[in-house]
Amino acid sequence: MIEGLAALYIFMLAGFTGFEIISKVPVILHTPLMSGSNFVHGIVLVGAMIALGIAENPTQQVIGFIAVLLAAGNAVGGYVVTERMLEMFKASGKKGAAGEKK
Repeated sequence: MIEGLAALYIFMLAGFTGFEIISKVPVILHTPLMSGSNFVHGIVLVGAMIALGIAENPTQQVIGFIAVLLAAGNAVGGYVVTERMLEMFKASGKKGAAGEKK
């Protein structure tokens, strides 16, 4: 019982700390941080798969399966967001087409 409360307390502290740290990050650093967080989400996914693999009862298996789904969605979503952000910085082809007209 006490171990569960300690784990919940640590989870809550990590959530609040993460929110405070991320909210103070300047906008210019979000793309490099996204690539770093995608790496971390990959590690979380591997950890969730290991937890699912060693699950012994149905409750642990359900929680492990949900963890794998959420971690995979988070990792894929991070890469999609990073790709969309990088697309914003690419030069458009309209400049070259306008320059060819004389």
